[in-house]
Amino acid sequence: MCDTFVAVSGTKAGGVWFGKNSDREAGEAQFVEYLPAQTHEASGMVQCTHMAIPQAPQTYAVFLSRPFWMWGAEMGCNEYGLVIGNEAVFTRVEVEESGLTGMDLLRLALERTKTAEEAMDLITSLIGRYGQGGRCGYRQAGFRYHNAFILADPKEAWVLETAGRYWVAEKVRSQRSISNVLSIGREFDRIAEGTIDYAQKRGWCKGKEDFDFARCFGSSLYRTLTGGDLRRACTLGILQRHDGKIDGAVCAEALRDHAGLPLDAGWRMKMPCAHASWWPTRHAGQTTASMISHLHTEGSQHWFTGTSSPCMSVFKPVVFDGKAWDDQPQPAEGYDAESLFWRHERLHRLVLEDTTHRRPVFEAERAALEAQCFGDHRNTEAMDWQALWQKHRSVLPTWAEQVSRVGKARWSGLHRWFWERENRREKMPH
Repeated sequence: MCDTFVAVSGTKAGGVWFGKNSDREAGEAQFVEYLPAQTHEASGMVQCTHMAIPQAPQTYAVFLSRPFWMWGAEMGCNEYGLVIGNEAVFTRVEVEESGLTGMDLLRLALERTKTAEEAMDLITSLIGRYGQGGRCGYRQAGFRYHNAFILADPKEAWVLETAGRYWVAEKVRSQRSISNVLSIGREFDRIAEGTIDYAQKRGWCKGKEDFDFARCFGSSLYRTLTGGDLRRACTLGILQRHDGKIDGAVCAEALRDHAGLPLDAGWRMKMPCAHASWWPTRHAGQTTASMISHLHTEGSQHWFTGTSSPCMSVFKPVVFDGKAWDDQPQPAEGYDAESLFWRHERLHRLVLEDTTHRRPVFEAERAALEAQCFGDHRNTEAMDWQALWQKHRSVLPTWAEQVSRVGKARWSGLHRWFWERENRREKMPH
């Protein structure tokens, strides 16, 4: 489950603003990875998550936010100012046993294309040739889905929604938000050949005159279970309320939104900033990483958390400056004391025990650190962006120790059972 949005108008300083929360299983560690531009052998192959395809002669430099166990990525950017975020969507078309995952498609497009439209053309051609399929879940091995995407560059953005090998696309004209439901209906700019004919053949529409992609191809059951419409309304509503003033702070507000609800409220995900719960519909509903980008023809800027729970984390910059990426340890299965992801996750789970009293303990320091991160980092000589990542990582054990001395565990019942089980599974110290 995820939420992605883009604003091509109404921005404070021009350009395009993009944001995404990646929602996955609570213990599914994610990290930010830098891959430099590379030249490849003409006959080479690249092994994606479940299948190998021909490698491109040239791949571009990318920053990816990637679950540790898969080849593909949940979101990312490349050296040309292209950004992409994907969403799981659940359709009436059966998911194939094997194929490219949405995360594979996202990474392939970032590595091989320079603009949003080029990326969309590549993704749709790959879907047509290889299909979408294979395992998409971490411990939920049977979890599979189709995908929707927002693709953006400094000049434009597109929403692409798919159902198997069928798809539609809409050019974004103001602000747009997507979640875990199909959202393109009767109005679209491009459509895959045969899409309407297939829907008509299945009895989902009478023909072109009453074709609605979301209604024809979407699963009404999952539309309810995922809460996607509710979360999409949250992020879009925040962008629209700040029309004309959209900037990094507004994007962070949208990604941190809890919809005015307690963090453990409800049997489905109603808030963009998601925290897992004992309900089966929320086991894979934790925001495990977040990203914000400002895309501009004079230079784009990108910020990632590299951690769960953006409401308690820090958006930190990455820069395409030719320097080696931060050498901090990459997370893997189960808790470790060194990686950014797991250091933050220990803090996050301690705070969940008593959010009211524990979150304020470090909030002022967190906000001050993020204020340093949200400067103008296009002049890379004026800042040490890697030091900001190291500073966040180094302060997390101190914050965790401070919050552990405040308040007490106030959760109870099934919510407590769920998190105690997760902590045992990950061998999380208390």
